Amino acid sequence: MSSEVCTGSPLYVRGRRCRYRQATAEQIVEAARQVVDQRMQRGMSFQEPSVSCEFFRDKLAGLEREVFAAVFLDTRHRLIEYAELFQGTINGAEVHPREVVRKALQHNAAAVIVAHNHPSGSTEPSAVDRATTTRLKHALALVDVRLLDHIIVAGHQTLAMAAHGCL
Repeated sequence: MSSEVCTGSPLYVRGRRCRYRQATAEQIVEAARQVVDQRMQRGMSFQEPSVSCEFFRDKLAGLEREVFAAVFLDTRHRLIEYAELFQGTINGAEVHPREVVRKALQHNAAAVIVAHNHPSGSTEPSAVDRATTTRLKHALALVDVRLLDHIIVAGHQTLAMAAHGCL
């Protein structure tokens, strides 16, 4: 099945036999993620917190379970790589700082911005979110990689923990 989506309302996808049928919600979300991937190319600047919030909102909004992701950045805070590192359940994802550090070193990153979604719809950071952020910050600092922010995505809303003094 092709992922081509036609404009208009409702949206349609073209099947194998070149016949169009109404797109499912999953097909629309997948097409939107492909557009985001095309817009967010290697070298994109993440110097503004609003860019980080918009990027992660586009990537993580609407997911049914928690996903913990990161962008790995160069010394000028330009995108090297985006990765979804951990998947969890509807109310949690286990995050291993060792794996985040390993990926940062693998990509030769100077800085990292992490994010995860809250399927519950609340952007309020939990005690676990705060503790995870602190653990990641310290683990990355040991290898001279800066943790710039931790974004929480809840529906179409985001919270940048650095802007709220949580970093």
